[in-house]
Amino acid sequence: MTFQGEQYPGVKAAPAETQGFRLNHTMLRIKDPERSLAFYSRVFGMQVMRRLDFEEMSFSLYFLAKLEDSDNVPEETEARTVWTFSQKGLLELTHNWGTEDQDDFAYHDGNAEPQGFGHICFSVPNVEAAQAWFDEHDVTFVKRADQGKMKDVIFVKDPDGYWIEVIQADRMATMGD
Repeated sequence: MTFQGEQYPGVKAAPAETQGFRLNHTMLRIKDPERSLAFYSRVFGMQVMRRLDFEEMSFSLYFLAKLEDSDNVPEETEARTVWTFSQKGLLELTHNWGTEDQDDFAYHDGNAEPQGFGHICFSVPNVEAAQAWFDEHDVTFVKRADQGKMKDVIFVKDPDGYWIEVIQADRMATMGD
């Protein structure tokens, strides 16, 4: 690896001790696992790699991945758990038991005031085809590809209102300065 990253004030060289560190997953809290799992599997093609239940604390974790043909996922539970926690780019959905039965329950999506968390992002091969797919599946749009100042970028919402950015990698080359 020769590219050392863009350099800005505050950026330091990666210490040798961080060799092998990788971002494994991002966690979102969800109200209703059935609804969220249906959305992420049906609309984005993700699969549940592992579910972990914590009965004493009344919550479950669902680790989802968008598998590629070359992925070799172990069938055996313990080996699959190790595999899951060694991957890049997983989505962890955390369900606190009972929230699905509370009509007025909702998590803060991070984009309403006060803003905080922003979004997760999926890269797709064709942004127009993805937009048509989202229309077919009644996905809620925040922004379509032809709207706003950032063309070719889509924002949709998941069942809990979290924003999902959808991009086409080759159209990002000329974004920004």
